[in-house]
Amino acid sequence: MTHPADSSLSPGLSPTLAPALAMRGITKRYPGVVANDQISLDVRPGEIHALLGENGAGKTTLMNVLYGLARPDEGQILLDGQPVRIEDPADAIARGINMVHQHFMLVPVLSVAENILLGEETMANPIFLDRNEAHRRIVELGRRFGFEIDPDVKVGSLSVGWQQRVEILKALYRRARILVLDEPTAVLTPQETEEIFAVLRRLAQDGHSIVFISHKLYEVLEIADRITVIRRGKVVGERIPTETNEDDLAELMVGREVQLTVDRGISHPAGVVLEVDGLRVKDDRGNEVVRGVDLEVRAGEIFGIAGVAGNGQDELVEAIVGLRRPAGGRVSLGGTDVTGRSPRAMNEAGVAYVPADRHRFGLVLAFPLADNLVLTSYYRRPYSRGILRDDAAILRDAEKTIERFDIRTPSATVKAGTLSGGNQQKAIVAREFGREIQLLVLDQPTRGLDVGSIEFIHRQAIDKRNAGTALLLVSAELDEILEMSDRIGVMYRGTIVAVMDGRTADKNEVGLLMATGGAEHGADATEGRTA
Repeated sequence: MTHPADSSLSPGLSPTLAPALAMRGITKRYPGVVANDQISLDVRPGEIHALLGENGAGKTTLMNVLYGLARPDEGQILLDGQPVRIEDPADAIARGINMVHQHFMLVPVLSVAENILLGEETMANPIFLDRNEAHRRIVELGRRFGFEIDPDVKVGSLSVGWQQRVEILKALYRRARILVLDEPTAVLTPQETEEIFAVLRRLAQDGHSIVFISHKLYEVLEIADRITVIRRGKVVGERIPTETNEDDLAELMVGREVQLTVDRGISHPAGVVLEVDGLRVKDDRGNEVVRGVDLEVRAGEIFGIAGVAGNGQDELVEAIVGLRRPAGGRVSLGGTDVTGRSPRAMNEAGVAYVPADRHRFGLVLAFPLADNLVLTSYYRRPYSRGILRDDAAILRDAEKTIERFDIRTPSATVKAGTLSGGNQQKAIVAREFGREIQLLVLDQPTRGLDVGSIEFIHRQAIDKRNAGTALLLVSAELDEILEMSDRIGVMYRGTIVAVMDGRTADKNEVGLLMATGGAEHGADATEGRTA
């Protein structure tokens, strides 16, 4: 497909330029599955090329092939028209290819310069690190691409948006010409996303080639010059943003029409199910990160908590579900004080939990998928009779659940750790949604999921709400909070700084509160916004 003369190509990008990167007929097979089936992709100098696809579509495998983490069974990679064989990530980096992962690969206690130099030290002699030269290059690169930063500042003190810039700066320091960005805006506020987009546009203007992987279709349409869509291991279409829309892209990804925004309808909240009063919680280092939080969640409503990651949301949720003992305050469930109760006790009281960290709290990766689907109920009938497990009942239930929730797996007996991240998340959601509960706590429930899976989970959540369940939703995706929540609380530095009606909340206002807590509006920033 060629670009029209007045297309939205990045400045300096010419349709006549030879691709900086070309992947031709890439095929990668694993036992029982063809992850990549004759995939071809090219990225031109100065182009931002978006790669879309469902979980399990083959995006990660294709990028692993490019980055030297996997060897293709068939096909060829060309850089500037020359065929190359990429042996490993070090070889890829040496050839000017670098990946910026969704989960930052930074050490919080080290400075910006120390993080950038890890594994790429500039040596003045065999013993001493040439810090002056390294600092000079870091400052020069930051100034060149519009995000100057102090090389000596500790990464842990930076906002998530600035940490993302450090990751990009680290790639540029390694002289990357081709950048692969995996979900670069997943945990950013709208304002931070716009700032990152400005950086990406400057990089494209400078001639860098960018592969942009995202599930946020509206962002892809805003930032990309071209879009390639993969479904079930094959390329199913290529689009130019000016000639397509979100509905078209979603249908290409999933293979059917997708409802991108689920109509949550009118809520009919009843009595208070969860009451949090003056809750204080410390993190693993003993720092108080939840500072006197008060909130109520009623039966038949979704209460969403918006906030930039790291503002105490995880610790708040862990204290509510029994994973972390509060330092003060009270948690009540249906009028009963449950402060400090164990996760098993909370589960028995009718609390279901979808954790943000699926590996740590959601799954036992070495266990079969079928066992993971009954982690909260394996000791009850029909899965157990006294001390005896009924493996046949567990397997029957797992097969039904896998079909209902479209968990992509060869069988119910494979280890959970072999599934893709998105399918691991589906397994947790399937387990927690599939029982009678009074409170459902959702912490980043759609992180890493594709549009089809998000649509399904959102529908299930609305159905739970309509059936009278109280839902507490915590998400770094502001759009998810705005679309799903009946009421929204904004969390900033361990406190709820505002509570507002989900139907009238303004996206920019919420994003600003997430980033600043309303500080620049004065002490009365949140006055009058409590719903």
